[in-house]
Amino acid sequence: MEAGLVQILEGALLAAGEPLSVQRMALLFEENDRPSKEEIRAAIQSVEERCEDRGYELVQVASGYRFQVRQDLATWVGRLWQERPARYSRALMETLSLIAYRQPITRGEIEEIRGVAVSTNIIKTLLEREWVRVVGHRDVPGRPAMYATTRQFLDYFNLKSLDQLPPLAEIKELDNLSGELGLELPEQTSDADAEPDEGGEASQSETAMEDAATPDGEQPELEDADDAQQDSRTD
Repeated sequence: MEAGLVQILEGALLAAGEPLSVQRMALLFEENDRPSKEEIRAAIQSVEERCEDRGYELVQVASGYRFQVRQDLATWVGRLWQERPARYSRALMETLSLIAYRQPITRGEIEEIRGVAVSTNIIKTLLEREWVRVVGHRDVPGRPAMYATTRQFLDYFNLKSLDQLPPLAEIKELDNLSGELGLELPEQTSDADAEPDEGGEASQSETAMEDAATPDGEQPELEDADDAQQDSRTD
């Protein structure tokens, strides 16, 4: 059954259009003919080996496994689409980075660290892309929402878990982080020349993540603690 299993999983991965976890792969089979998780993982290894000399590879991300074009072919494959790759303002990237490294974190805490207001449209964009979500409310006056990253965030940036983010101590500039995550930032020479971010404000270049800390004495109130942690786990 092993050769058949490899072909079945290969076909499912090609057809799915999204990452497949080991559990979802197991559900492709009738209960009395269902392979074990160990057999599925062995077959996945075979599928991965088949991709070694091809233009695509099998990658494991937070939600499971998926086929994707090798990154070193992006220059040529990207020409299939006429639209330009998305370019993100420094303000949006700084906000996303703070959420990723300091989660759960409130908008006010982000503003305190950055030293400038966070545009409502930046939060809206991150929520609409499903890169972040509300995981609870801080138990302080006003009960501000607390934000954390999602599985979609991990999947988009080819991460299996938050542990794969580059250590904060190694990141001296935002440009270094964008390189690690394969992002494209708009070129900026000064604040005066900065492109407006999604909220119409000029993007700020200051980044103070290394010196940042969540204010003491505030205990987060999570709506679902187990759900808040699941985005950093793998199947």
